[in-house]
Amino acid sequence: MQKSAVSVDEPIVYPANGKRVVFYLFHDSRGDVDDYIVHKLDALRPHVEHIFVVVNGKLTDLGRERLAPVADTVWQRENVGFDVGGYKDALEEFGQRRLAEYDELILMNYTWFGPVRPFAPVFDRMNASAVDFWGVTDHAEEPPDPSTGRGGLHRHLQTHWISVRRRMFLSQTWSEYWRDMPKMTSYADSILHHEARFTHHFEALGFRSAVAFSSADYPSDNPAIFNADLLLADGCPILKRRQFFHYPPFLDRHAVIGRWTLKEAEKYDYPVWMILRNLARNVAPHTLNADLAMLEVLPDVDVTAPSNAPMRIAVVAHVDHLELARDLLRRVAMFPSPFDLYVTTTNPAWPSEIESILGGMDVAKMETHEIRVIPVRGGNDMSAFFVGCRDVLSAGAYDLVAKVRTMPSSRRTSNADRYVARQQLESLMSSSGYIANLLALFTREVGLGVVFPPMAHIGFDRMGRGWGVDGAQAVELMKALKIRVPADDVSPLAPVAGMWVARPEALRLIADFDWSYQSYAKGSSSKGTRLAYAQELIVVHAAGERGYHTRTVLNESHASISHTSLEYKVDQLLSTTIGYPHDQIQFLHRAGWMGRAGLPALSRMYLRLHWPRTARLLLPLNNVTRRAIYMLRALRSSPENLSPAENTPDEGSRS
Repeated sequence: MQKSAVSVDEPIVYPANGKRVVFYLFHDSRGDVDDYIVHKLDALRPHVEHIFVVVNGKLTDLGRERLAPVADTVWQRENVGFDVGGYKDALEEFGQRRLAEYDELILMNYTWFGPVRPFAPVFDRMNASAVDFWGVTDHAEEPPDPSTGRGGLHRHLQTHWISVRRRMFLSQTWSEYWRDMPKMTSYADSILHHEARFTHHFEALGFRSAVAFSSADYPSDNPAIFNADLLLADGCPILKRRQFFHYPPFLDRHAVIGRWTLKEAEKYDYPVWMILRNLARNVAPHTLNADLAMLEVLPDVDVTAPSNAPMRIAVVAHVDHLELARDLLRRVAMFPSPFDLYVTTTNPAWPSEIESILGGMDVAKMETHEIRVIPVRGGNDMSAFFVGCRDVLSAGAYDLVAKVRTMPSSRRTSNADRYVARQQLESLMSSSGYIANLLALFTREVGLGVVFPPMAHIGFDRMGRGWGVDGAQAVELMKALKIRVPADDVSPLAPVAGMWVARPEALRLIADFDWSYQSYAKGSSSKGTRLAYAQELIVVHAAGERGYHTRTVLNESHASISHTSLEYKVDQLLSTTIGYPHDQIQFLHRAGWMGRAGLPALSRMYLRLHWPRTARLLLPLNNVTRRAIYMLRALRSSPENLSPAENTPDEGSRS
């Protein structure tokens, strides 16, 4: 179709008494309205006359109530067509005649936090520009187009914020652009048919554009993602969300350090807790942990500032190996703040022994203690915690609860058992000063919900399959508890040894469920026997659903041990593939499961890499063949011929 030519009028600066309307589009899978959205719209109010909020999808009554003070119109639509479809429908709903009352409209979405720096200087500078449309940031020209692999990607304003003035939005070409917009069925469609097209399309028609913070002034083609700290330093008010949830190896490839970016935002007095709350609820925890480098390496010497608000602390210590109880309770005795101790055990003969151990210790800060005998072994420390200590976890009882335990032996080597016991216990209770530094994390960060050591990888083979045999039940459990935080695809961020420090409020979704000892009993069902393991896997997700973020912790010694070992192992693993780790990982993922690298597995990998369509067609046949092989092996095997390790149920996530 022939596009109408632009009028001969020249673009003008924004008039002194001009009026501006904002079309703000957002989507939330729960229908909620997060704090960062209210904060942003409230800060926009002095610069605009009308805020028209376009809600793609659900909106709760509470969400609508939160928008009422900061929006003039709240309009809800079906979640179809992505941002582009929302803008198109909202413009039609608002109407061209009504739009003509304004001098500038802004199409804006929810994919950024702000204002980190004030809006006013940007509006003042762009108001003085004689342009038809402008954006806050842009993406440089990029050959070839990364979405198609062909041609080139034009330099374009990024569509999280595009301001358009009267000469353009009252033109026939503007109406034609939206009228002819194809339906958007994927994120790639919205990039190809709108974001990457919009700027070039209207510039080719004679309209003039500008950008507040040009990519030409920064050392990358996409500074909104790759140079956020430099943008903030130059006064850019927006901080893109994507750099905090994008695929970690991709950000690693470009050395994007989310932890540093958050520090920059904090330096400009932006309420960073809003960012962390939003991300905790909407980003897969292991991804978030990597993108924001949320591991704290704490010293053994107390470096905290004095606090005027002491916290009420409970320590729940589960003893299922009496010979290990002395070391566990010795570490608990190092707590530098007043605490109440609850010792749980399933052996009715042990309370007197435990009392004797405590009696021989100088537990200076322990205010009260109680020993509770758990009536069944099912679920072990987890049933003792969520059922036997339900009152300890009740609302308002304590500010923090530390859950620790004696570490059982595994079917691995004694060295591996000793290592993981030290790694877990010393990463929570290395010294009195260390514990003080750990507790201070909760004082410093109001939204911090859970702290625990990272997954042990020395002496263990859990990396690469962290969900283990309990992943499916963990996902079912999240559904039952209405936890909608996304699950990581390879391994969860989880306290797989069952030890952590947490705010009880962060555990509320699990703690308030009506568990009983029978829920964990081995005779209840096959699912019941694995409930404790599944619960471990979702602790972080449960906290995230309530808006609490998580940190992992190591002392300096274990950080040194872990990093050097991990660095060498990764170096070896990546030695047979080319490119950056991002490329190598993607290559291995495309190849798929290798198994023991026999001829069938290698054939499948070859097909996936070079004939992916054929591989997909053959997948059902491959699955049938594999099941048949497993059945034949099972028929040819008998329980008495299996080794003890093979004949024992896998302990899953428990270290």
